[in-house]
Amino acid sequence: MRQYHHLSLEEREKIYAWKLQGVSLREIGRRLKRNHTSLSRELKRNKRPGSEYIPCRAHQKAIKRGIDQRYHAPLKNPLIYLYVRKHLRKKWSPETIEGRLSIDFPGYSITDETIYRYIYKRWVKRLKFWRYLTLRRKRRMKKGGRKVRRDSRIPYAVSIDLRSKFVDKRTSIGHWESDNMEGIKTDKKSVSVTVERVTRITHITKVRVKRAIDKTSSISYRLSVYPKKFRKTITFDNGSENTNHIDLTRDLGVKTYFCHAYHSWEKGTVENTIGRLRRYLPKGLSLDQLTNEYIGRIEEEMNNTPRKCLGFMTPNEKKRELLKTRRV
Repeated sequence: MRQYHHLSLEEREKIYAWKLQGVSLREIGRRLKRNHTSLSRELKRNKRPGSEYIPCRAHQKAIKRGIDQRYHAPLKNPLIYLYVRKHLRKKWSPETIEGRLSIDFPGYSITDETIYRYIYKRWVKRLKFWRYLTLRRKRRMKKGGRKVRRDSRIPYAVSIDLRSKFVDKRTSIGHWESDNMEGIKTDKKSVSVTVERVTRITHITKVRVKRAIDKTSSISYRLSVYPKKFRKTITFDNGSENTNHIDLTRDLGVKTYFCHAYHSWEKGTVENTIGRLRRYLPKGLSLDQLTNEYIGRIEEEMNNTPRKCLGFMTPNEKKRELLKTRRV
């Protein structure tokens, strides 16, 4: 099969000269052994707007375009390029892709910053890969937050300040965090998200908005399948759906703790998990229409997606590893 070669400066000068003599593009193509459509494209692409075709300028423009294309070659090589695009569409974060690539393909590597730059390059943004990121932002933003502190109004609430500092080390399994994720304002349903701090095992259940009895029942049902050593503490925020927390202590034998108001980072594990869940259930989506089967599939996928904080193991892999290697 004949290989394609770019036009040389000599060929461009001949095209210019023959065009001045009135020779047709088809005839010029036969003389240069080139397709006449390639010559037509050359005359359109490599001349300045509003001016005539100049061979030396056209040649310089073609060379610059080639350099730019090589400079923007996506993501090192085809293997990494296809790997990144495939897993972005699976809603993996750039950090997860970075960490897992070297496991799936030893010897290959890429940084999350390179992936972010690729996503937000002007000529790639039209592909809208930003839609697969956690916050689905069209532009890269700086991190920020607010600082507000209020006392809890939950009856018999125990402050997170009284929770053992040992829990913060994430060396013992059985310490959970829970929160609700809401959809649009008119929804009657929300999603209860409960996650274990060490393994990041996540349970997702539909509940009625702000109904404490539904929230408590969902957690009690999902955690009751675990042995007692998997049920030690649960940390909540100050939402009214958590007012029946004493029932969990009675039913599951867990201790319950509450964050300071507007200190969402004090239960950062579940906040991060909800951020990941937004990749599947973005803001503006009504949760009322979602089936339990669909939510179950999302839960299964999240528990089988590699996590940077787990050494790029999945939550299910991490749980199995802990059960095999040590007491928890």
